[in-house]
Amino acid sequence: MRLAESGGGMVQAGGSLTLSCVVNGSEISLKTMGWYRAGRGVREFLAHISTSGQTYVAEFVKGRFAITRDNAKNTLYLQMNDLKPEDTSVYYCESPLGNSGHVWGQGTQVTVSL
Repeated sequence: MRLAESGGGMVQAGGSLTLSCVVNGSEISLKTMGWYRAGRGVREFLAHISTSGQTYVAEFVKGRFAITRDNAKNTLYLQMNDLKPEDTSVYYCESPLGNSGHVWGQGTQVTVSL
């Protein structure tokens, strides 16, 4: 299974971006998928979507970020609105592997300026 993020870039505060994660080697509908971003030495959980389509978004981005997927395109999305400078980070898509492992993409940089 390989994950490839895209869609990052530079945006002004208050703007929006949509990140994409193309999944190869597995059907996205059969996997729990998530989005994280680089934090202070750890990767911060942002959102996940279950195989049934249920979503969960971390409280600190709830109302601004949304996770969706397109099964036909085997692609995961993170819609980010009202971006703030503190949202500047590298964003990763992820899928759990086994009991405690993860499959990660290479990350995509998001930079939010004032």
